[in-house]
Amino acid sequence: MSEPGTDADDSLAAMGVLAEPLRRRLYRHVVGQGGDVTRAAAADAVGAQRTLVAFHLDKLVEAGLLEVARAKVSGRDGPGSGRPAKLYRRAGREHSVQLPPRDYATAARVLAEAVLRDGAEGALHAAAREEGVRQGAALAPEERPAAVGGLARYLERHGYEPAPDPADPSVLRLRNCPFHALAREYPPLACGMNLELLRGVLEGAGAGGFTARMDPGKEGCCVAISKNNQN
Repeated sequence: MSEPGTDADDSLAAMGVLAEPLRRRLYRHVVGQGGDVTRAAAADAVGAQRTLVAFHLDKLVEAGLLEVARAKVSGRDGPGSGRPAKLYRRAGREHSVQLPPRDYATAARVLAEAVLRDGAEGALHAAAREEGVRQGAALAPEERPAAVGGLARYLERHGYEPAPDPADPSVLRLRNCPFHALAREYPPLACGMNLELLRGVLEGAGAGGFTARMDPGKEGCCVAISKNNQN
């Protein structure tokens, strides 16, 4: 069993690592790529020397913010293909810092259990839709997701990490689920809530050019947002 406060201390240490500006830029770059990033690519992205970038990337790994894998990036195998490169990606572990500590995760699980026991999924989804409408209507005109760029900025601010689908740039894939811990334990309940929340945001913001739909991928959020065909 871990000692009391260990998780909180680890999270505080991880946040302290991000106090260094170059590390923040590197972390944002790696997360923004949504996959494996080489040291060389990270150095080019932030305009810093590779040795310095390697040092800071490894500090992010030590703090549990990034994970490392090794793979050949030359596209060739066998003799002469080179050694496997060190690749970085966002760590699967979540960090949350609250002083003093709060336990919202337990409250969410208890509420989810109560909703399921009483068969109140419909009420939850209706409440999520209403909250989304309220949030969307409260956005300033320049913040409203009337275009893909505006929608992406809104989603970024709320932790969804949007990115265009490589197969169809009119579709925004959400690489992160802000409700991941709850969705892992109560997938239909949490994913349905998330879908209605995003539908409400689009409705409240008057973003009729977009549709939120359930479309789970291998990773990330179960919701995708599509730009409607206006033709």
